[in-house]
Amino acid sequence: MKTLIVALGGNALIKSGERGTPEQMINNLRAPIKQIAELSNEYNIVITHGNGPQVGALLLQQEASDEITKMPLQILVAETQGQIGFLIESTLDEELMHLGIDLDKYFLTVLTYVEVDRNDRAFKHPTKPIGPVYKRKQPGYVKTAKGWRRVVPSPKPIRIVQSREIKKLIQENFIVISCGGGGVPVIQEGNRFQGVEAVIDKDLASAKLGEQVNADILIIATDVEKVALNYGRIDYKYLDRVSTADAKEYMKQGHFPPGSMGPKIQAVINFLESGGEQAIITSIEKIKDALDEKAGTHFYISES
Repeated sequence: MKTLIVALGGNALIKSGERGTPEQMINNLRAPIKQIAELSNEYNIVITHGNGPQVGALLLQQEASDEITKMPLQILVAETQGQIGFLIESTLDEELMHLGIDLDKYFLTVLTYVEVDRNDRAFKHPTKPIGPVYKRKQPGYVKTAKGWRRVVPSPKPIRIVQSREIKKLIQENFIVISCGGGGVPVIQEGNRFQGVEAVIDKDLASAKLGEQVNADILIIATDVEKVALNYGRIDYKYLDRVSTADAKEYMKQGHFPPGSMGPKIQAVINFLESGGEQAIITSIEKIKDALDEKAGTHFYISES
């Protein structure tokens, strides 16, 4: 079977206006996880996910009281891998049982390290939005496409440290949950890995993982069904099919901001140029439709 990576955006767990209670997150996960369970008979599947709202919430919690020991970002990312992995696993287990295939399918959450460059420019120029969205300006926060948010460094992923283990699990027919929140950012120091204060973009990490495990298809599931030019303006235009060359040109023209659609576009370009067969950006609700070419923006390698 072909290997499919499904990268779930933060809205898979918390929708606009929600507080992110366990009940809300599990309810929101049902739409994508039901589709993934159904697709598990046709594909080897790897689930990756974001953690922007969750890691930001943990940061706020520990800043709210001097009684709480302050943990660095890399440890908070690891915490969200376990937290969200549990929510995905429990929802997936239920959906597999509904289909009557729970005894034939295995799944596992892998605590994932992602190596980054200690000299990455992102450490001096934070761009990754995390935490809640505010409608009004907040001290130290940055205006993003969705509102005012805290931003943190987001270095590029160099390699997925546990890719060998993930590939083995895929071969053994596991549905694998990995690269949670983009992975725990680490740098290599001699024979050990040292965590660094950052949050890696989960879409770029997903593309890197796809390269390392030889995945065939990457679907980035977000809060819009298709990618648009001039998004948010009256002259917007949805895109059905986009070449990698055109995608690069649209990025140069500023259609895809760094803190919004930009990393997703770069991720599909990276995935295809590293050998991936198919890359799609679509909504959480349209994963299956996108694979049937009934939804989503489909990307392809430009012909030379």
